[in-house]
Amino acid sequence: MSEKALSLCMIVKNEAAVLARCLDSVRSLTPEIVIVDTGSADATTHLARNYGAMVESFDFNPVHFGAARNRALELASGRWILVLDADEALDPGSLPFIEQIVATNENAGYYLERVNLQAGSERPKSDYVVRLFPNKQEYRYRGRVHETVDGSILAAGGRLLRSKIRIDHDFASDPEARRRKNLWYIEILNQEILEDPSDSSRLDFLAAEYHQLGSFDAATEIAERILTLRPRDPEAHLRAGIYHLLHKVDRERARGDFSEALRLRPGYIEAESFLQLLGRSESS
Repeated sequence: MSEKALSLCMIVKNEAAVLARCLDSVRSLTPEIVIVDTGSADATTHLARNYGAMVESFDFNPVHFGAARNRALELASGRWILVLDADEALDPGSLPFIEQIVATNENAGYYLERVNLQAGSERPKSDYVVRLFPNKQEYRYRGRVHETVDGSILAAGGRLLRSKIRIDHDFASDPEARRRKNLWYIEILNQEILEDPSDSSRLDFLAAEYHQLGSFDAATEIAERILTLRPRDPEAHLRAGIYHLLHKVDRERARGDFSEALRLRPGYIEAESFLQLLGRSESS
């Protein structure tokens, strides 16, 4: 890979226990390493510098993950940006796919499969996150928490594409620590929603936080609010239907949600599956 073809951009705080695993996973790509530290009190910054990283301290008051990530992007000089968190590591088999993408001039952000590994869980859960994209000034993160770059890529004329790249994420296993983080994020998300009630993406994340806490009534109410803002979004109808089916136990309302999702997106497999499930349970 040519010099400075790729910059690895990270924000960290007290990650000395896991940072080496992350940086070792990208070593063969020889990226420029840019690390923004939001207040570490351990050996994180010393360890990062030993890997040749450019390290800058960042004032994290008030909390704004998006601003911290954007500072890392501002410092990066590579043609492409790879974003990882310290508790993540690239799957070794993904390295050739990154090299192939970085060798192109494609104006696109790439979804990576994030495999969330939880202690005591036999089945890791995957989600998809945009973590590889060209280094363009207009590509910046939005959001104080659950910050995303997707919207700015699309707004600037770029595309979002799937890739075969995988990252392994060691998900927080301490239930109480996870609960405190959920509540912290809920507080910040509610502040963002008050500042901009029209940004329904914040509501998506708020519903997810309540769901993780097991507060399904609150999650359902938020899913219904999302529908009022995005009535033509089939995924919003699908999610509302799932809550109405599993947590409100309102089968007719769930049927209406799934039917509308299918009308808006003909052939929507998930919506069809839930409608078939409803049909089978009524005929049995």
